[in-house]
Order: sequence, then C-alpha cells, then structure tokens
Amino acid sequence: MGHPKRQEKKYSRPQKPYDKDRIEREKKLEQDYGLRRKKEIWRAEGVLRDFRGRARDLQAHHDKKKEKDLIEKLNKLGIKCQTLDDILEANLNDLLSRRLQTIVHKKGLAHSPRQARQLIVHGHILVDRRRIRWPSYIIKQEEEGSVSLSPKIKTAVMEKEKNEKEEAKS
Repeated sequence: MGHPKRQEKKYSRPQKPYDKDRIEREKKLEQDYGLRRKKEIWRAEGVLRDFRGRARDLQAHHDKKKEKDLIEKLNKLGIKCQTLDDILEANLNDLLSRRLQTIVHKKGLAHSPRQARQLIVHGHILVDRRRIRWPSYIIKQEEEGSVSLSPKIKTAVMEKEKNEKEEAKS
C-alpha cells in the first residue's frame, strides 16, 4: 500500500540527463503539444510503459480475457489497437494527442496549444457538461464530441467577433 504521505512518483527521470537527441525530441514535443514541463512527457512515457509492460506479460501468459480488456481500454482511450503487437508499437504521440489540451486545440476552440491550456486551467472547457481543469486529462473516444467552451465564454467570444466585424466594416 505504501505510506499515505509519501506517494510514489508516477514518472521516472531519464538515465542520461544531458542526452542531446532526447532533449531535442522533448523540446519538439513540448512545442507541438503545448507542454509546460518535461515531467509531463515523462509521465506520459510512464503510462505508455505500463501499457506495454502489461501487453508483454499478456503475451507470455496468454490470458485472452485480460488481453481483450486491455485492447478495449486502449480503444476507448482512442489509441487504435487490434492486437498486443499494436500496443507494443504505440508511441508517445498517440497518447499525447488524446490529452484534453490537444483535443481543444485541434477542435479549433483555441488558437494555440498554450491558449487551450489556459482555457482549461481557468475552467472554460466542458466535457460532458462537466468542468475539467486538467490539461493532461485523457479524453475517451466517446467524450471527444462533447468537448466544448462554457456558455459564458462562448457568448463573450461571439460578441467580441461581432464587434471586430463591425469595426472592420467602418
């Protein structure tokens, strides 16, 4: 169980702290997905590492029910997998593209990944009519269609666009 006040980290730091290739790769991921800290990348790598470890264990033990459950779980998360080999081939981009921050930006609710993060943290994004304030929240496949701006912000944005159009006409 562990000590209640000393919780375990959900990520592991890189073995080589100054690996140039890794640093450049992480910098590109930070820019593409609007991440603020390397820890967010490392945490996503840890989640992916856990899924891969479970897939390797299932390949060794041949438990069809657990295999089916794992594949269904990843498919619900939006990571397309048909077999355990597909899980082993999944990469970090597959998982990072399912974050709420990325979905908000891709749907056009924000102009940039950084703005998407700000909208989420300030509570202006709703998922299934619930306010989610975590940019790292992994969006399930069925929730993807219900991501929206809160009504209060939506009206403010529409008024601003209307005022800008009127100013452009005059």
